[in-house]
Amino acid sequence: MRRSRVGDEPEDRAPEACTVPASSETPLPATVGAARDRVAALLTRFGIPSDRRVVADALMITSELVTNAIRHGGGLTAFDACIRGGVLRLLVADNSPVHPFTQTGEAPGIRIGGYGWPLVQSLADLVTVTPHGAGKQIAAHLALPYS
Repeated sequence: MRRSRVGDEPEDRAPEACTVPASSETPLPATVGAARDRVAALLTRFGIPSDRRVVADALMITSELVTNAIRHGGGLTAFDACIRGGVLRLLVADNSPVHPFTQTGEAPGIRIGGYGWPLVQSLADLVTVTPHGAGKQIAAHLALPYS
């Protein structure tokens, strides 16, 4: 059962250490594709075959969060992906304090965009939004199957 929670987390809460970090070097991914590649490599190192649905879910969440940080959040300021206790944790930070939201109302014609945030919420087991400085950090957690 998926559970999604969107809310503020205390700013002084330290991130949990990960037992399987994404890499020892953590430069920001230059593109959405580079962020997806980092997550795919992490899942491969964890032993999850690339044809598993959870990999597609993780890559979709990554794409949506990084794309939204770039398009709507004033740029990507932090990115991390790690695994702890069988859970993938994706952290994406940007320069905007505005929380993601679901567009409401019917626009005339076919709507382009506005589907990413609800998609992230439906795919992730837990989603939190934490204000930081002038921006925010979004953490999405996804339980991983044991091979």
